[in-house]
Amino acid sequence: MLQESTLKFLKALKKQNNKEWFDEHRKEYEAAKQDFAAFTNHLIQLHAKNDSSIATLTHKDCVFRINRDVRFSKNKEPYKTNMGTHIVQGGKKSMLAGYYFHCEPGGKSFMGGGIYMPDAEKMKKIRQEIDYNVEEFKAILHNKLFKKVYGKLTIEDGMQLQREPRGYEKDNPAIEYLKLKSWIATVTVNDVDLTDKQSYKKIEEAFIALKPLLDFLNRAML
Repeated sequence: MLQESTLKFLKALKKQNNKEWFDEHRKEYEAAKQDFAAFTNHLIQLHAKNDSSIATLTHKDCVFRINRDVRFSKNKEPYKTNMGTHIVQGGKKSMLAGYYFHCEPGGKSFMGGGIYMPDAEKMKKIRQEIDYNVEEFKAILHNKLFKKVYGKLTIEDGMQLQREPRGYEKDNPAIEYLKLKSWIATVTVNDVDLTDKQSYKKIEEAFIALKPLLDFLNRAML
């Protein structure tokens, strides 16, 4: 798993989120960056035997930049205080459903994945797939391993329509899933697990549990 020094850097960055401090601690950042890259490569190698669609990826295809885009944000802090990797067919820019690991010390780390706020065309395709195959979709969510790891889909504020989407009736058997604007499942990762090598087993189990949902979502979009 990750080195303690990586978590220490992220904790310090949260307190001193400015370019001057970052430049002074660039060596620590580079070490943390390499550590997270190695962690991502290991996750890919670990799970590729279960999902061949990610087998050719490397950390360069998956890890997000630490710099924030502040152009349209009221928060002008220049750096993210987390490290994230999106392991997905075609790389993080493919806009397909994939696996995600979010490292943010202080109880904010999580893993899981799916697709978050897809564009209108992809959203329409996903809803149609769910409408046509609602029993299959329900079976994925009620799978024993999925329920053990995630319990249910993660639905945050703003991720669900108040009314049924256009073209669907209120009494549609799939209406609770058709109202969603994101289809993701996540589970919290404790700080202690971020540096525990045994946690790789937990991550692999979480990714295995998620794969049927990703396959369903990507089938709709591809």
